[in-house]
Amino acid sequence: MVVFALFVISKSGGLIYNREFHAGMQKLGSNDLLMLAGSFHGMHAITKQLCPNPPVPPSPSSTPAANLAPSPFTHRPTGIEVLETSQFRMQCFQTITGIKFLLFTEPQQPNIDPIIKKIYELYADFVMKNPFYTVEMPIRCEKFDRGLDGFIKLRG
Repeated sequence: MVVFALFVISKSGGLIYNREFHAGMQKLGSNDLLMLAGSFHGMHAITKQLCPNPPVPPSPSSTPAANLAPSPFTHRPTGIEVLETSQFRMQCFQTITGIKFLLFTEPQQPNIDPIIKKIYELYADFVMKNPFYTVEMPIRCEKFDRGLDGFIKLRG
């Protein structure tokens, strides 16, 4: 498995983290990276609005489990989740708080959901629990970098 790069985009569309793990992607300047993050954020928001409405669940009175509490996990529309080309595959994972993790891998990589969830776990452990980190600001955390390096190299 080859992981080319990881981008983390804030809920306002700013690039707060980018890391290249493997050569193979064209080098982009900092302005190009910021434009890419902002463009993806906009496309994600538009495709989220284009998502069809989920099916309406049956009324509670017609089901035998009518006395159960409603689920707090309602279906929410999502935007672009996967973009695949002949050169790479980009998978997007959006958290409940709106942070987007973009993982660029080789196109034949079958299922990267567990990988991106582990990256999110590393983010939660090393970035969000860091008392010196301010939300929506660029991520500068050596433990997060080391954790990513160890995890990606172990998988590759």
